[in-house]
Amino acid sequence: MDRGVELMGCVCRIKNCAVELLEMEEDLVIGMDDDDRDLFWSELQLKTTFLYIDLSRVISSSESDERREALTLLTNKLFYFLEELTDAVTSGSVSFTKLCYGDAAQALREVVAFLAPPQ
Repeated sequence: MDRGVELMGCVCRIKNCAVELLEMEEDLVIGMDDDDRDLFWSELQLKTTFLYIDLSRVISSSESDERREALTLLTNKLFYFLEELTDAVTSGSVSFTKLCYGDAAQALREVVAFLAPPQ
């Protein structure tokens, strides 16, 4: 398979996953019962796994050391906040979950902006 096509697929999945994660904010507006929280947690874990795999491929394929390092820093920040969000969801605190979600969403936007082609 052509490496460029594979990377384009990774970036496309990252962007799609980002859109889906950002849409999950609506679920936080309404209070979550145990079933909703379990579903939210499961979706979060699944999307985080896809992001991890695709971002790892994009980082390892970066041609410039500077770009690789910058994307690695942004990705580490993102996964730190996603881990915090996962912990918040399992804690059951809606206000803490919303706070952590905001941090994770901002980090996710930064990663997606970094992956956007230069204008």
